[in-house]
Amino acid sequence: MEFNEIKKAIESGRCVIGIELGSTRIKSVLIGDDFAPIVSGAHDWENKLENGIWTYSEEDIWEGVRDSYAKLAAAVKDEYGVVLHRVGAIGFSAMMHGYLVFDEAGDMLVPFRTWRNSITGEASEILSEKFHFNIPQRWSISHLYQAILNDEPHVPEIRFITTLAGYIHWKLTGERVLGIGDASGVFPIDQSTNTYDEWLIEKFEALIENKNYPWHLHDILPRAVMAGEDAGKLTPEGARLLDPSGNLEAGIPLAPPEGDAGTGMVATNSVAPRTGNTSAGTSVFAMVVLERPLKGYYPEIDIVTTPTGKLVAMVHCNNCTSDLNGWVDMFAELLHEAGCDIPKWKLYDIVYFQSEKGDADCGGLMSYGYLSGEHVTGLDTGRPLFVRTPDGNFNFANFTRSILFSTLGALKIGLDILFEEEGVKVDMMYGHGGLFKTERVGQSYLAAAINSPVSVMKTAGEGGPWGMALLSSYLVNKREGESLESFLSERVFHGDKGTTLEPNPRDVKGFTSFIKRYRAGLAVEKAATENL
Repeated sequence: MEFNEIKKAIESGRCVIGIELGSTRIKSVLIGDDFAPIVSGAHDWENKLENGIWTYSEEDIWEGVRDSYAKLAAAVKDEYGVVLHRVGAIGFSAMMHGYLVFDEAGDMLVPFRTWRNSITGEASEILSEKFHFNIPQRWSISHLYQAILNDEPHVPEIRFITTLAGYIHWKLTGERVLGIGDASGVFPIDQSTNTYDEWLIEKFEALIENKNYPWHLHDILPRAVMAGEDAGKLTPEGARLLDPSGNLEAGIPLAPPEGDAGTGMVATNSVAPRTGNTSAGTSVFAMVVLERPLKGYYPEIDIVTTPTGKLVAMVHCNNCTSDLNGWVDMFAELLHEAGCDIPKWKLYDIVYFQSEKGDADCGGLMSYGYLSGEHVTGLDTGRPLFVRTPDGNFNFANFTRSILFSTLGALKIGLDILFEEEGVKVDMMYGHGGLFKTERVGQSYLAAAINSPVSVMKTAGEGGPWGMALLSSYLVNKREGESLESFLSERVFHGDKGTTLEPNPRDVKGFTSFIKRYRAGLAVEKAATENL
């Protein structure tokens, strides 16, 4: 779109906004009639470990959301001379899972417990066995049941449980709803009804019957809604909460709030069967849209849904680039002390490109970037660890290669179950997130790990906020009977497949050797968690 076209679209209120609360950044994106990003705004934040719980405070949540939106609105004013009063739709997405519970007055009962916590092992194990369905530790129902097992005093007061995206949406609209993709990480979804599984709800109620709580699970769960369905409008109070300046008008439609997994699928056009995507940042997860239900259930694999309710197998790992970021920060500090300040992006490029010069198997070097626990490999807590044998080929290239390979180590273990034991097929895996910002390298290592082609689109850097903006656009711009799959393939992406890399046989062989040592070395990582 040309400048004048964009300005008219903004002035007429046709543009839409997507806002996503990620692990380290809250980003807002405004898109126009051609679905391309126009301006954005971002707010950096970080979770805190308080009393053994990974959390973000309510103050941090709202400060971040408002700051991100304010920066977007300021960019609109600076670049187009327009004060943002109205848009066609707004949508919020956020990190999935976790535990936000509220009392009758709408007050938060305990600090937000994020997906990063590995404190619900007992609940996860019991529910998975009773349901014969994998209920991961991250899921909201695991957190709720663990609180019940712990006899936590706040439980009888619960009147509403939701996710981070659902919380934001509720405060802005008054509607207690969740997009079905996000809802599928709260409690299992029944494919025949596209809502929570009634049979499993009855099983849960039977488990807690003796507690005599003044609520039933039905009463406190948010309603699951499909992409494109009515999810409420911005209230006057919600408008002031989001934009204290008073410029933003009430009455704007809000899309169903989604999880970051769903927006990643949308942003990579991976919502149809046999498509998949891998999001690699603070955490890493891979999702494959299934042609059929899995034959068994596995602790390493979540079953969730697309924003339109199609079954998805998801391998989610808590740790990905955080340890890599730590090493890069240390290298930057060293170079600064040496009087050589290098832009951070260039330093990342050096690390990535040097890794390509290393031995295929990292020369016998091994790394575990576990800042937190990793359920896929059976660890409740994490200790970042680098280890080598005396005869290993210890050089910078192999070191960086081992760090980058390790970002995908736990993911590889989970995906091997999906591809080798269940025979799941994927025609293309799309990559997005920080691991893929440097051209080619992270993409080629993922292709080696899964031994399948990997594509990265030009829009991959936009990620979840852009995906949420697309869901917002779908809400107000879909044609009669138009599916989300058609909307994305025919109107947004126009057949764009991105840049595709086939797996390099040398890297495949090297990663296979690396993952064998990675599995064996998990005993060392476990010992570190027990003794350090």
